[in-house]
Amino acid sequence: MSNDVERKPQVGCLKVSSKSSPASVAGAIAGMIKDGSCVEIQSVGAGAVNQAVKAIAISRGFLSPIGIEIVCIPSFADIVIDGEYRTAIRFDVEPRHARAASTPDSFESRIS
Repeated sequence: MSNDVERKPQVGCLKVSSKSSPASVAGAIAGMIKDGSCVEIQSVGAGAVNQAVKAIAISRGFLSPIGIEIVCIPSFADIVIDGEYRTAIRFDVEPRHARAASTPDSFESRIS
C-alpha cells in the first residue's frame, strides 16, 4: 500500500440509552476524537436521544478549549433489537475539518 494514500479515520460506535451518563459518554466521545477517530452514536427512544445530545454538547465543551471543533450529523438507522426492527437516531460526530475538506460542495462554499 502506498504511503501517500490518505487513510479514512476509524469510526467508533457508542450505544447510548436513557440511563447513560452524559458526562461519561462525553468523555468517551472526546477521547475518541482526540485519538483521531470519528464517533457514531446510536440511540433508540426519546430519553436515549436526549442523553446523546447532552453528551455531544458536553464533549464540545471538552474539545473546544484545546482547539478541536466538532460537527454532528444526525440520521436514521434501521436496527434489529431482540428480533424486532427499530428505528434508531444516529449521530456521526467528527472534527469540523474532516468532512468540510473532503466535500467539494460544502455549506461554506454554497453561502459564499
